[in-house]
Amino acid sequence: MDSPTMASIEATTQDLVSQTEEIISDALARFEPGKIAISFSGAEDVVLIDLVQSLNLDCDVMCLDTGRLHIETYEFIERVRDHYGIGLELLMPDPHAVADLVKEKGLFSFYREGHNECCSVRKIQPLRNKLANLDAWITGQRHDQSVTRMDVPHEQIDPAFSTDEHAIAKFNPLSNWSSADVWGYIRSHNVPYNGLHDRGFVSIGCQPCTRAVSPHEHERAGRWWWEEATQKECGLHSQSVVKIISG
Repeated sequence: MDSPTMASIEATTQDLVSQTEEIISDALARFEPGKIAISFSGAEDVVLIDLVQSLNLDCDVMCLDTGRLHIETYEFIERVRDHYGIGLELLMPDPHAVADLVKEKGLFSFYREGHNECCSVRKIQPLRNKLANLDAWITGQRHDQSVTRMDVPHEQIDPAFSTDEHAIAKFNPLSNWSSADVWGYIRSHNVPYNGLHDRGFVSIGCQPCTRAVSPHEHERAGRWWWEEATQKECGLHSQSVVKIISG
């Protein structure tokens, strides 16, 4: 079989970008401003922001600030804000809920008991509060990020945050993109990225729960590395988990 030419690779990439632009344009046409937002935290999400701007469209951007992010991540957030000239809403946890958790279990209970409780306080509840006022959100999830995301669709009704009275649409325009696609776009379009990526960090979350990975490790190996691969969701996207049956 012949190897793909540079022209064929570029054509495939452009097809991927065009498909993604169609999904984004459709989402922003269907939901009025202030009722849909991009969830921003990592490299994929900045690609979404860049594509929105390239289409001359506007979309609110929200970012979870757990209070335990790397300093490099805070610097990255400000670079994105300045680069695109956008307002960027930081979603922060209830300080009383954080204080209660730390008082009862300390600062590092997730190493002993798993990350779910801490993530629930610092990430899930702040996002739930925000989504209660939105009708849709856009994420940078990809199929190849994790065994828990292999079936992520381009669009879904979010079962984790929807209620009987309020259905919330969830768009995943990059679900068919690979890590190579994302980084190819970032480098060819001069998209800002977190400086930790240059130090071996691939998937970046809170500082105590993120480490650099070796070249042959999966990108999610650096997240909650003391837990099983099938448990490496914080709850934001847990509805996407693929059931794995072992013999």
